[in-house]
Amino acid sequence: MGWLAAIIVGGIAGWLAEKVMGSDMGVFMNIILGIVGAIVLSFLLQLTGLGVGAGASFSFAYLITGFVGACLLIFIFRLIRGRA
Repeated sequence: MGWLAAIIVGGIAGWLAEKVMGSDMGVFMNIILGIVGAIVLSFLLQLTGLGVGAGASFSFAYLITGFVGACLLIFIFRLIRGRA
């Protein structure tokens, strides 16, 4: 996935995760959460053999992976901070 597409899709995934998880992190953090969430969850899925392939400039699978990964990161952050 190209850098621009990763930023756009990561931003959308992070924003959706922010809304679902009830947090307020801002645009930049949404993009970071979406991209890092997609990377982390893709890695975990690859370990289990359920990996999502990358390739197209926009991938619905990447959006879903980024969303779920960002939600997971928000949840883990809250556990660490004691606000789960």
